[in-house]
Amino acid sequence: MGDFLMSLPLFCLLLTVGAFQIGLWCHKKTGLILCNPILIGAALVGAVLLLLDIDMSAYQDKTAGISWLLTPATVCFAVPLYRQMKVLKKNLPAVITGVAAGTAVSLGSILALCLIWKLEGPLSVSLLPKSITTAMGMVLAEQNGGIPALSSVAILITGILGNLIGPFLCKILKLTDPISQGVAYGTASHIIGTSKATQIDPLTGAVSSLSLVVAGILTALVFPFLCKFI
Repeated sequence: MGDFLMSLPLFCLLLTVGAFQIGLWCHKKTGLILCNPILIGAALVGAVLLLLDIDMSAYQDKTAGISWLLTPATVCFAVPLYRQMKVLKKNLPAVITGVAAGTAVSLGSILALCLIWKLEGPLSVSLLPKSITTAMGMVLAEQNGGIPALSSVAILITGILGNLIGPFLCKILKLTDPISQGVAYGTASHIIGTSKATQIDPLTGAVSSLSLVVAGILTALVFPFLCKFI
């Protein structure tokens, strides 16, 4: 059955879009944090692939077009940046400082844990770029001897966690300022977190968009240096 379905040109595309739509429906109906469309969609796709004994690499090949759309989708976050340009210029030093601190904590904590648990070099390199976009993280991992597929999974999990627990953390930490929230979402959980930030407030989404870009650039600059310690 799996081989037959994989031979159909639109099977993987329909599976991916359909799984996300089911997740979106569940989220709208329940309103629960755990009913995240991306989380549910990923779980449904994984279950179908496992049930039909379909190789993951074959599925990835069939959905390469969707993966390619990640880059232009990232560029689209420039729209809220433009709309909030005056506010962003006024708070730019604070935003950059916050992103730099968050990036340092993210990279430093992962590096420390990898060294403590004595993970192999490729595994450590693959986990380091967990808080930047998939397009950048996979390239950085591949260029420095990591495993791009593992980086992709780590980035996805990080984004989903940020999307899920971000509102809860902001509440218990009394983080109500939209700029502070935007820095937190964009630095810690890249695009997936930014999508949540955009739902909270347009300014929060704009700051998050800027933060994920700055975090990606800073990570790309220091990443090769950190790899020397692994």
